[in-house]
Amino acid sequence: MAEPAKNVAQQTEDRLESLAETVREKFDKVTEGTYRDRIIGGRFAEDGDHADERGRAETERKQD
Repeated sequence: MAEPAKNVAQQTEDRLESLAETVREKFDKVTEGTYRDRIIGGRFAEDGDHADERGRAETERKQD
């Protein structure tokens, strides 16, 4: 690849990385934190009823 084309590709990559970071920051601001933080905090944790069902299903598969 010619040197000017490499420079353009590098500049484009840098701009896209910057854009991605900006989007992440704005998304976090809109959602008041990250989904990862909410998951770690238990926001999306199951209520326990379904967890038992999964455990039974796994046990039944092992017995077959």
